[in-house]
Amino acid sequence: MPRYADDRLLDDPDALAQADPGDLLRATADAGAQVRRALAATTPELLTAVAVDGRPRSVVLVGAGTAGVVGDAVAAICGTGCPVPVSTYRGHTLPGWVGPLDLVVAVSLSGRTAETLAVTAEAAKRGCRVLAVTSARTPLEAVALSAPGGVSVAVDPRDALPRAALWLLLVPVLRAVDALGLVDVPRSEIERAADLLDERAVESGPAAPLADNAAKLLGASLSDSAPVVWGSGVLGAVASYRLALQLAENAKLVVSQGALPEVAHAPAAALDGVRPGGDDIFRDPFEDGPAAPRVRVVLVRDSVEHPRDAQRADLLRDAADRRDVPVDVVRAVDGHPVVRLASLLGVLDWASVYAAVSVGIDPSARGGDLVELAEGELA
Repeated sequence: MPRYADDRLLDDPDALAQADPGDLLRATADAGAQVRRALAATTPELLTAVAVDGRPRSVVLVGAGTAGVVGDAVAAICGTGCPVPVSTYRGHTLPGWVGPLDLVVAVSLSGRTAETLAVTAEAAKRGCRVLAVTSARTPLEAVALSAPGGVSVAVDPRDALPRAALWLLLVPVLRAVDALGLVDVPRSEIERAADLLDERAVESGPAAPLADNAAKLLGASLSDSAPVVWGSGVLGAVASYRLALQLAENAKLVVSQGALPEVAHAPAAALDGVRPGGDDIFRDPFEDGPAAPRVRVVLVRDSVEHPRDAQRADLLRDAADRRDVPVDVVRAVDGHPVVRLASLLGVLDWASVYAAVSVGIDPSARGGDLVELAEGELA
């Protein structure tokens, strides 16, 4: 079926509320409050318990879906200057090299994600240091606490879907890597990120008119398109992947995603296969059938980029313009990495919900067969 965005709905807060029965817009507005709740849950005593054995040989972040994005974000914020390797693992089996000298960080809001439970149980058997971030009284909490010196941070989702709880899961891990001396993430910068998310909730929220609301404009543009999302800079890469997941799960869009510099080596060539121009204005959707979705590129750019990648991002935009492919650019503000990430997701998460509701899709809906495939919620 063709998808037609209704721009009028995006300027009607009451209609938006009716189109969002799962309250995903409200949950998105809660991001700043999530940061503060997560800070409160990550007590000094828990951080002391995490850091008591000193710096680990490596940090392996385990999770799927939103929890996997948490791992990617932590690895990006730690950066290449981190004194130990920090990696994200989404599989079923703990890598063979992981042992007692390593810290396994298991993230799952539901605490029931099959892959995460299996890997965390294996880590406990091997005597690894284990930190879990999950809801209280979950199977994951029990498994983490069964490990020698295991620590679990209990967060309060307040009925939020896992996909809407990124900040609730991310903040405790950032506090832990800071306590371990792996990267400097001051509490003041996390609080600044919370303030920025609150500011974005005003600028991007339902009450802000479409003409002045970057998230609504982006969501409406993407809702009936074939999105191609490319990131630049380490946080642009994380945010572009997050947008791709959110557009898939919230708006049920098939998304192509990648990041520089890799995009420049192959995926960008796909622009040469895009037909120029928009849909035929004389097309009758009832007699001629729906038009194919038009490719639309979103460039998600960190404020800190390698000079070559910054140049390539500009060239990609120019190349798309020459092929009459629409391009949207979302840029991070300057500042600490956690603040830069908040500035990006404070637009992109909202846009993914607007992309759904503008075409009549409940953004919180999931098919029953897909839930079975996931074997529980992926966070």
